[in-house]
Amino acid sequence: MFLENTDLKRALNHARHKDNQDIDIHEELDKIFKASDDHGNKIEKKLLKNSSTVAHQLNFDLLEAENIYHINHIKKICIDYRLRFLDSKYFKGTIPPEAISKIKQIEKAHKTELSGFKIIAPSKLFKLKDKDDPLLFVPLGNGYYYFIHKWGNDLHPLRKVLMWPFKNIVNLLVTIIILSYFTTLITPIGLFTKTTSGYEFWLLFFFMFKWAIAVVLFYGFAKGKNFNHAIWNSRYCNS
Repeated sequence: MFLENTDLKRALNHARHKDNQDIDIHEELDKIFKASDDHGNKIEKKLLKNSSTVAHQLNFDLLEAENIYHINHIKKICIDYRLRFLDSKYFKGTIPPEAISKIKQIEKAHKTELSGFKIIAPSKLFKLKDKDDPLLFVPLGNGYYYFIHKWGNDLHPLRKVLMWPFKNIVNLLVTIIILSYFTTLITPIGLFTKTTSGYEFWLLFFFMFKWAIAVVLFYGFAKGKNFNHAIWNSRYCNS
């Protein structure tokens, strides 16, 4: 049985549906637009000065609720799949004509100019050209983003599993322990000692564990690696 590739848009929808908080999208959007009307140009200038993310006053009736995501849902899938959520200006891939066309359609329908675009993609797409499932968003304000377009290939079906050790220090230690145990099981103890008691097994396991820790530390420091939660929205760490 073959595993299907992971559709990142579907994974994002799943993260939103699993959220325990019962959020009324329409109610939240009303708050966003009312806040924008109340503060006017003052808030817009403040956002432009302090951040590249600009809250847009879009026509509520023309928005598709299924394309609206909170920053918490975006953060979750970025951490789960070791992805980045960065300004589009850092994206080194090619923006497809279909995405440009959708932006023009939204601007025409809402009679506004969009800016502050964000993209979800693997780290390498912010350095190298590739085709791994980027998603394009525009900010609505108050932590909400509107999905515009997805292009490229779906993620590898095992990416979430493979990236699980990099979520935090506990996951990494559990992975190292498991790998050390299985490495010890397949290593002939007779290469190191003539006896094969439980003591020798756990001594070899301890040796394998220390070796794995050393490799991880060396690789981590040498490559400047970090955990998923620390890099999901960082443009400075290229791990």
